[in-house]
Amino acid sequence: MLIPEPVQSLIDAFSRLPGVGPKTASRLTFYLLRGDETLSVELANALAGLKENTGYCQQCWNITTADRTLCEICSHPQRDPAQICVVEEPLDVLALERTGGFQGHYHVLHGALSPIEGVGPEDLKIAELVARLKVGAVKEIIIATNPSMEGDATAMYLQQQLANRGVRVTRLARGLPVGGDLEYADQNTLLRALAGRQEMDQE
Repeated sequence: MLIPEPVQSLIDAFSRLPGVGPKTASRLTFYLLRGDETLSVELANALAGLKENTGYCQQCWNITTADRTLCEICSHPQRDPAQICVVEEPLDVLALERTGGFQGHYHVLHGALSPIEGVGPEDLKIAELVARLKVGAVKEIIIATNPSMEGDATAMYLQQQLANRGVRVTRLARGLPVGGDLEYADQNTLLRALAGRQEMDQE
């Protein structure tokens, strides 16, 4: 059976999303086709506004609304700017915030070092992190990259870049499973890892 071009286009678009295979993409498409028209309109409007109405915090590079220079965390008067928790992605900020155990600031790298995929230091927000040390009273950098090969490589590189800059450099304790992502860790595991962070050895 031939599928009309508009239907096939939406199936193809859904299939490009992570974790969505051809069958799931087809089910989503036909659900929208059969469903109430308002759902399709709401989805279309939400997608159109996603890029237009969001931006990045100019301090920590977490996502925020387009009309803000600083995100809610960076602009919150009760957050401690002396502690910066470095994470790979905005989703990791959400995971740590759900624990309620961290009251400092964040820095989002937007990825991890991966020579195989061609991701180098210049592709991440590492220079921006180093720049933050020059304009504030930062006392501790908590490296919260994922416990994976790429996350470990990123943590080691950050350790080298932050050495001899007068800040304490720690990393989340190994309560996190190797190869896992922060966004999938439960709150208790994250709290234990945060509380049990350790000094990174200086070489």
